[in-house]
Amino acid sequence: MTAVLAAAIFVITLVPATASAEEVPWPSGPEASAESAIVMEANTGTVLYEKDADTQRYPASITKILTTLLALENSSLDEVVTFSEDAVYKNEGDSSHIARDIGEEMTMEQCLYAVMLESANECAYAVAEHVGGGDYQTFIDMMNEKAAELGCTNTNFTNANGLPDEDHVTTCRDMALIAQAAIQNNTFRQIIGTTSYTIPPTNKHDEETPLNNHHRMISSYKGTQYLYEYCLGGKTGYTVAAGNTLVTYAEKDGMLLICVVMKTTSHYDDTISLFDYCFENYSMYNVSESETRYEDSSSGSSTLFGESEAFAVLDSEAEIILPVGADFSDTEVEVSYDNVSDSVLGTLVYSYGGKQVGTADVVATGASGVLYEFGEAAASADSVTESDSSGESKEELSASAEGETVTDGTSSGGIGAVLSGLKDKLPGNYLIVKIIVIAAAVVAALFLIREIRYRIRRSRRRKQSRDRRYKVIKNNRKWNRRGGR
Repeated sequence: MTAVLAAAIFVITLVPATASAEEVPWPSGPEASAESAIVMEANTGTVLYEKDADTQRYPASITKILTTLLALENSSLDEVVTFSEDAVYKNEGDSSHIARDIGEEMTMEQCLYAVMLESANECAYAVAEHVGGGDYQTFIDMMNEKAAELGCTNTNFTNANGLPDEDHVTTCRDMALIAQAAIQNNTFRQIIGTTSYTIPPTNKHDEETPLNNHHRMISSYKGTQYLYEYCLGGKTGYTVAAGNTLVTYAEKDGMLLICVVMKTTSHYDDTISLFDYCFENYSMYNVSESETRYEDSSSGSSTLFGESEAFAVLDSEAEIILPVGADFSDTEVEVSYDNVSDSVLGTLVYSYGGKQVGTADVVATGASGVLYEFGEAAASADSVTESDSSGESKEELSASAEGETVTDGTSSGGIGAVLSGLKDKLPGNYLIVKIIVIAAAVVAALFLIREIRYRIRRSRRRKQSRDRRYKVIKNNRKWNRRGGR
């Protein structure tokens, strides 16, 4: 009932202010030399720059970002990975590797550092086999499933390392979505930010194996020309067919940027130029600190946000991004109920100049509502009606009408509190207001029902997918124990 009540409040109270007639235009940005490029702000998902971002291209080794993310999500860092004959030999001889041998054993952590720092192809293959339960193709299927789950629409992966294959393609936009998901993983962030790492002796190597980060914006391993103060790390890539590809993260003043460039010979110059442009021309705004359009300073107990007895509050960490010089009040806002839950009553979706710039969840506080008197005549009429229908005593009805405090999760108290608050705040016929509140509550309830049904169906589909995958893994493990490779 709490969610329905708050949703009803949204429908009636959230009337966004009209945007200013003189909005600051979106900056045009520099001209990157890369054939495809994109810059996304990771916290909001807002694209700040793009050039031919939806054309399919060969990714080369930036593929390994998804390989690493999947491994982190589906294994533990201390698991032992054993290198098969395929892992060692099913890679091009002159491609990136750290010379592992058949039967060599390394931890998953050591493998992932080798994958991301040295771009070791045999390690990427071994990781894929391990996570796939011994079946390489199972992992490739997992990669494509994950890409689709993240919203990628022009991606098809055929291997875990990015070696040349005509069917192994993606786009700058899709890679930005994959990179956005990866940076949310703290271990991934730690790996890409490491400049050097040492693998201790293994069962096949008596000496340590040093690893160095090849991304020149964070590591001086190959020189200091492109070191960038705000760089968090990333992943390099190159094949003759793909040209240079590069994914890079940078953070400054609360703005976390992802830059993807593909098919270029000036990958570092392009990336630095695009980062500088974005940091200079955009600013972040905390929504809970900036949003004042939906508060009612005239009332201390019935406002939606901002007061001590508010029904709901905005997520304190939610942010949006705007061009420098733009005003927060110039944004347009819509209310979305796509992610409603017990605690999230809805989501404010912000846009500026026709582009979405961020979102903010509206979170229930659990505050109680006060049942105000509607006036002597209204109270009398309500008492007669309720007495006729339910047989409640006059004493009970009188106590309720005199301002007894009830939780907003209670059917009569919650709706009554909203209606009484709206009576003084909204002009016009009170009967019309009452009808609007009830209609809004019904609409919100339908949204909740739809969300519940959607979650149930999604849960079933995921379970079926997991069951199929685990069955394949189980069968492969049985086959391996019988002597299969």
